[in-house]
Amino acid sequence: MRVTNMSLIPLIVAGLCMSGCNSDSSPTANNSVKSNTPETTPSQTQQDKSTMVFVNGDIYTVNEDKPWAQAVAIKDNKIIFVGTTEQVQQHIGENTQVIDLKGKMMMPGFHDVHMHPLESGSDATQFTIPESESTDTYIDLVADAAFQNPNAQWLIGYGHSIGTLLEMQDSPIDVLDEAVPDRPVIIMEQTSHSMWLNNKAMELAGIHRNSLDPIGGVIGKDEQGNLDGILYDNAGNQVMELAMRSLTNTQQNDYLGLIEYTMPALNKAGITSISDARTYWQRGHLETWLKIANEDKLTLRAHLGLWAYPQMNDAAQLSKLKSLYQADPNSLLKVNQVKFYVDGILVNTTAAMHEPYHQNWLELDGNNGLNYFTQARLEKYIKALEPTGFDFNIHAIGDRGIHEALNAIENASSGQSRHRLTHLEVVDPADYARFAKLGVIADAQVAGDFTDPGHWPENIPLLGVERSQDLVPIKSLVENNATLTLSSDWNVSPFNPFIGISNAISRTPQAITLAQALEAYTLNSAYAMQQDHLVGSIEVGKLADLVVLDNNLFESTVKEIANTQVTMTLLDGEIVYQR
Repeated sequence: MRVTNMSLIPLIVAGLCMSGCNSDSSPTANNSVKSNTPETTPSQTQQDKSTMVFVNGDIYTVNEDKPWAQAVAIKDNKIIFVGTTEQVQQHIGENTQVIDLKGKMMMPGFHDVHMHPLESGSDATQFTIPESESTDTYIDLVADAAFQNPNAQWLIGYGHSIGTLLEMQDSPIDVLDEAVPDRPVIIMEQTSHSMWLNNKAMELAGIHRNSLDPIGGVIGKDEQGNLDGILYDNAGNQVMELAMRSLTNTQQNDYLGLIEYTMPALNKAGITSISDARTYWQRGHLETWLKIANEDKLTLRAHLGLWAYPQMNDAAQLSKLKSLYQADPNSLLKVNQVKFYVDGILVNTTAAMHEPYHQNWLELDGNNGLNYFTQARLEKYIKALEPTGFDFNIHAIGDRGIHEALNAIENASSGQSRHRLTHLEVVDPADYARFAKLGVIADAQVAGDFTDPGHWPENIPLLGVERSQDLVPIKSLVENNATLTLSSDWNVSPFNPFIGISNAISRTPQAITLAQALEAYTLNSAYAMQQDHLVGSIEVGKLADLVVLDNNLFESTVKEIANTQVTMTLLDGEIVYQR
């Protein structure tokens, strides 16, 4: 039994009738359906019959050899039959739970191969501020947060946008100093790629006007060379680590957030597998995951991407990462991925580009972004960690960063691992075909509004017209035979897969078909997680990770797809969510 918190799941009880079983629009469970096959002995019934059967459905299998079916039979946690309602009768015995789908659509459970479940679902931050507000409002909000948290050593917030800070008439550091002069304040920007600090926080972090930029980061300064309160990319990450260490209840908050909110919410959305795209193993993230797994409280399959710290000594980090690897085939939890950043993001001008940005905010050499990990260093890690079994999840946004990551894989990989590049905002068309050639998975996020083609012109001031076209080019990658996965990067974008699917099929000129989008969220993502032999499609012999939807996606408009609801989610043959 995987699920131990019964309050989360209205499991089927006496009579095997689900809630709403008298409604014409809801699936029904009926234990009185009899088999038309000849009688069998009790031992044969016990041995051969299914534990659960679904009938009368529109079942989309994501199996190109047999894409549609009416019925599925499950024995314990495995699929033993896929076919018609008439044919499945032979798998029904006295103790078989029979669920009438009443024409509803069933499909494999969704995989989200890039999200931040601990960071997004925890209460580690003490306050949230709006994306864009006036200076006076920010001062009031931060001062109130200080009042509400009198015992906090560090005040840790979240929510602003980098554009708001850069457009302030007052220095951002002075704004926070006015709000809270005597305690350190650090506020994470929406994408987590910059932090807003006051002077006290800078002082405790040992940062002053003559400090050198750390690897993969930039210390923001004004025209006079004074600190402006903004730390970009890894400069901010390192101070956030310091702030997080001041909290005494972080791991408990992470634990409760995952159990009480995140996993139930993901199951409700039909998500049965995830990759934690940044497991901060120096921050206790790994211990939290292991605790939940050891307590048998996981309601999804989780593959962890251990964070590769850019500032850490390579020999020490490689040794540590190897020691943390685990891939027990019988466990829902795997520690078999490593998360790398090769660059930053476009709006910071830190994404690595071939050509310079049209604005020069950070005075970086060449004004074409930065590297967390260089190509040569990434090659070193590939050679060292592939033999252990690790796959790499590589953040790459700019065309230079993507090109260098592909180069590193081409030069150093044995070809046996399933590395993926994620985000892929500005891709050089010359690199489209290299994904398929090198066996590199292309992971993209299109659930966020900012990825819609209508927002592409917003990048023109930074990139110019030509480079601002075809951002996140999922159609071009698919046309060049890349294995595409779609994910959320939650909480940068919503984790609801139906929003991602709806956007993926409507973002002309970089739109894909519905079948391609579903494959990207299921079978392709299962492949990226090294579990496509187990899940990702509905086939005999695979595990029963399944979802039932309230409407057929293939008969729905783009808007209707985005509003689709899950009525049931199964993990390993057990119901983990029921509407």
